[in-house]
Amino acid sequence: MPHVLAGCRIGIAEFLLVGFVCCTGRAVAQDAVALVEGFKPGHAYRVEVQVKLDGKLAVPKAKGVVPEVTLIAGTSRLTYDERILETDEPSTQKSVRTYRNVDFKRILGLETQDAGIRPSVRRMVMIRSGDRRAPFSPDGPLTWDEIDLVRSDVFNPVAVLGLLPVGAVKPGQTWKATDSAVAELTDLEKVDEGGLTVEFLGVTTVNGKRMAKLRVTGTVRGVNQDGPSRQKLDGTVFFDLGAGLLTYLSIRGTQELLDGATGQTVGVIEGQFVMTRSSLEQLPADLSDASLRGLSLKPDPENTLLLYDNAALGVRFLYPRGWRVGAVQGRQVTLDHAQLGGGILITLAVAGKVPTADDYLRETTTFLQKEKALVNVVTKPVRVRPDPIQLDRFALDVTFEKDASRMEYAVITQTDGGATVAARLPAATAGELRTDAERVIRSMSITKRIEDK
Repeated sequence: MPHVLAGCRIGIAEFLLVGFVCCTGRAVAQDAVALVEGFKPGHAYRVEVQVKLDGKLAVPKAKGVVPEVTLIAGTSRLTYDERILETDEPSTQKSVRTYRNVDFKRILGLETQDAGIRPSVRRMVMIRSGDRRAPFSPDGPLTWDEIDLVRSDVFNPVAVLGLLPVGAVKPGQTWKATDSAVAELTDLEKVDEGGLTVEFLGVTTVNGKRMAKLRVTGTVRGVNQDGPSRQKLDGTVFFDLGAGLLTYLSIRGTQELLDGATGQTVGVIEGQFVMTRSSLEQLPADLSDASLRGLSLKPDPENTLLLYDNAALGVRFLYPRGWRVGAVQGRQVTLDHAQLGGGILITLAVAGKVPTADDYLRETTTFLQKEKALVNVVTKPVRVRPDPIQLDRFALDVTFEKDASRMEYAVITQTDGGATVAARLPAATAGELRTDAERVIRSMSITKRIEDK
């Protein structure tokens, strides 16, 4: 299905426009025309997107047992203003956008999922380099859910340019959409076969504007976050020749979810993606030169930090993007590094039962020695921050046979409770990971009273 199954909004006026164009638009001379949109720095537009989906997924229970069929449904609406930014690298495209409206709802079986973007971080910088996407907000850290919602939206500089022809075209001519555009519209990480074909159908006048009409069709097979899938797409594009702007894209699609072992269809999702775009004659205040001046619009260790805020558990902290939150069980949260092998364990404690740093040191060294580890105290417990969020630290060098690690420990104490933190950093990468562990520890706070269960 289109990449934006987490996407946004279209109004009645646009549907009426399409119907008017298709049925009553006056045909004009069908000479060769150039369909060119210049995504140069400063180019700005408003985007409205609406996505609807509906389908079924066969969830296997056990071998020989008939799979359980789960219903899937969802709607999403987004509206945002976007401005193209300069970039230092030729292969990189960058924009800054502000989300004006965000509405996302998905139903999987009996579970309903809602998602949104906090108002404080609705201005984001979008970067596309090759097949990598890296959204961040210059106004504050994003949550993983916010990044996941934004990641699923189409990146216009790639999708639009990839659908347009290289030179002037006449009605009836066809061309292939670029691989990048296919990836944007299908969310496929790897395309195994197929592609999308674009056909120029002709030029129509609508309300005094010359519109080029295109058709996009094709079947693509590959792998995305849902696993192997086959997608069949059929869409319509309108390009405003006077404004030099792709103003409308509508795609109906069917996605077959495939069993990785047998290739059989285990689920089918049907959906509709509609996007409208219009030029911004004047930049909004939050995208103006004055507003962006002084902001860091390049990704760095600070503006790419992620926010973990578990209101039910009562803990909040920041963590670098190389890490991911793993298991959340009881009062414990784990993080691990995808490439460098580090791990962090956070354990919440009831007020009055948070161990002192000295007690925590004795407890950990006793346990490690019992496990036949060689333990060397690198730094003894020391208070590095007083109330109201009291922080004590110590560190150990630990060796299990030939496996050497640096262990960073912390005790956080507040009025409503506290937490102990144990970070295991492999000796080979401890130098790189120690700063990351420091960010997690120093940013941590208890957000509600921790109660005995």
